Amino acid sequence: MSSTINNNSRRNFLKVGAFAGGGLLLGFNWSTAEAAGTAVLNGTSVAAGGVEFNSYLSIAADGVITILSPNPEIGQNIKTSFPMIVAEELDADWSKIKVVQAALDNKKFERQLTGGSGAVPHSWKRLRNAGATARHLLVEAAANRLKVPASSLTTDKGMVIHAASGKKISYGDLAVDASKLPAPAEVKLKDRKDFKLIGKAVRNVDNKEILTGKPLYGLDVYREGMLIAMIQRPKAFGLKLKSVDTAAVKAMPGIVDVVTFNNNVAVVGKSTWQVKKAKDALKIEYEKDGNLESTSDHDRIFQELLNKPDATVRRKDGDVEAAFKNAAKVIKSEYQCPFLPHSPLEPMNFFAHVKEDSVELIGPTQTPDQARNAASKITGIPAEKITLELTRMGGAFGRRLMADFVSEAVEVSKLVKAPVKLMWTREDDLTGGYYRPAVRYRFEAALDTKGNLIGYKLRGVGMNTGNSTRENNFPSGAVDNLLIDSVEHKSPISTAPWRAPITNFLAFAEQSFLDEVAQAAGKDPVQFRLELLDKAKKAPVGDIKYDIDRMKGVINLAAEKAGWGKKKGVYQGFSVYFSHASYVAQVGEVALVKGKPVLKKVYAAGDCGQVVNLSGARQQVMGGIVDGIGHAMFGNLTFKEGAPQQNNFHNYRLIRLTEVPEVEVHFVDNGIDPTGLGEPALPPTGAAVANAIFKATKKRLRNQPFIEQEPFKGVS
Repeated sequence: MSSTINNNSRRNFLKVGAFAGGGLLLGFNWSTAEAAGTAVLNGTSVAAGGVEFNSYLSIAADGVITILSPNPEIGQNIKTSFPMIVAEELDADWSKIKVVQAALDNKKFERQLTGGSGAVPHSWKRLRNAGATARHLLVEAAANRLKVPASSLTTDKGMVIHAASGKKISYGDLAVDASKLPAPAEVKLKDRKDFKLIGKAVRNVDNKEILTGKPLYGLDVYREGMLIAMIQRPKAFGLKLKSVDTAAVKAMPGIVDVVTFNNNVAVVGKSTWQVKKAKDALKIEYEKDGNLESTSDHDRIFQELLNKPDATVRRKDGDVEAAFKNAAKVIKSEYQCPFLPHSPLEPMNFFAHVKEDSVELIGPTQTPDQARNAASKITGIPAEKITLELTRMGGAFGRRLMADFVSEAVEVSKLVKAPVKLMWTREDDLTGGYYRPAVRYRFEAALDTKGNLIGYKLRGVGMNTGNSTRENNFPSGAVDNLLIDSVEHKSPISTAPWRAPITNFLAFAEQSFLDEVAQAAGKDPVQFRLELLDKAKKAPVGDIKYDIDRMKGVINLAAEKAGWGKKKGVYQGFSVYFSHASYVAQVGEVALVKGKPVLKKVYAAGDCGQVVNLSGARQQVMGGIVDGIGHAMFGNLTFKEGAPQQNNFHNYRLIRLTEVPEVEVHFVDNGIDPTGLGEPALPPTGAAVANAIFKATKKRLRNQPFIEQEPFKGVS
């Protein structure tokens, strides 16, 4: 179904004019603020017409179409998806589309960050509107030139076509004429049935550069006169710097300086290897500065807080006490997960050059505005005098939402008065960073004599989580009597969002526990969930924040594609979850090999609305599933007196290539606008696997990593 966009009321599209050398530059804003300014595209300055806008579509005289993409690229595919959306409405020739990464500019851009699986949902209509408005202007320009009604013209692959005469004019030839026309008040968007590009599999626009090793990443940044810096941070959470002997290190080859700040010791020199050797030779003494927690302490802390009489109530429906008092059967279980590092392939790094009255920043960050503000605070230089260029990121998973590594680069550059590229080692990444918080959940379910779920309790205890629950997610709204509360422990171990924050483990715990309840009720796990959803639709309890039909849709699709309950020789486990406005259901298939469970296949059904790039979407789901399997099976960061006990991949276990099962991905085509996809496939994975393992072995996995539990104990 097509739709109409009003440009005047939404202010989403602003025609800027012709740029030097010929062509049409079109800006579309993401806010309604107005301000005088200048738009710059590839070094060409263009009068901005006195209106603030933040992303650009340009058509050059040679027909090349460029979109300036503001959001950081961490592998979520926006550098491909953004131009695809524009090209679709524009009817452009995809071979002549290119995308350019924008630098930080919060006068022109809104939401210039990457997190929460929100880039494409946020930009979907704005990008479509830009393409459709450009197409309208090009058609009008062609109509004027050919002296025919615009309604008699069509477009295809960068050409305006007059079928009656057989004449065709390229977009490049029309660009200057189009730039002189007024932008329309309204534009009509394509009907989904007419999409030629959206929904198809398209290669990532950076593939060639990635595969041929072209400079794209923060570690590739180079500036003349640049120094390399590495930092020794306190080796345990709860320690502070007491003293450091720098004399011997300063005398080592290639070392320019050794500086201290904020409990850190930075070694600065001319080459990576020289600096690494010098850093390893540092003689530092630390002293205690707070609690030195060990993993062995956490079991006690969790139990004390789980049994705490008071907690923060997140949601309460009905009479929970009465439901449990009158229950025919009560099921009670606890689930626990450890701290986890983010482990991106590219360790933290950033370039900073602090000058007298300005700062130049370059590197991989999910939150460039936060990074710039941190630099401003450190240097006292106003944010408007700080430039920040974004590089592609070699993974992030939430770690690069933080600005600590940017602040470190700025601090060092300021102290040594030189341009500096700060580099973390893998050991730094695992031992001195931010982690997924450890969490423990206690679940209780009350069943009546017919096996109906009449009561539900969940208490979450998190380490620096704020709220370790998602109180409005399923099965809330489907149970008459429900209590969800949480308790917080403030740990000195630093934590940060980790791919699909909170739900990355909560989904495993909730969906595994629902399988326990279904078993106790004597019901099929899939039917048990569907019955609860039917109840929520017919007689909802309180507010329901999820879409019941969308959740049922992925449940039914996953069960159908996996042949749920119809296969022999494999054991199946089911899971479904809602996060970031999307729904994913999964079926894990396990076979017994020499008495041990082996994961053979995972079926996934996703509902993320309109799929933009089928190739990218499949990869997002497959990557999320592999990530979910690997961390559920193997991931475990432990502490002894505040010090991480795993410091590299020789003792921090990741999933291996031979352990990756076949993954089959399907999408629900429901015609709605895109919702999130970077994170939603990970949360349901652990439970789909664990529930299948239970079917095969009758061993219920309640703690992660699985490798340390039966039936896997002793497996390397």
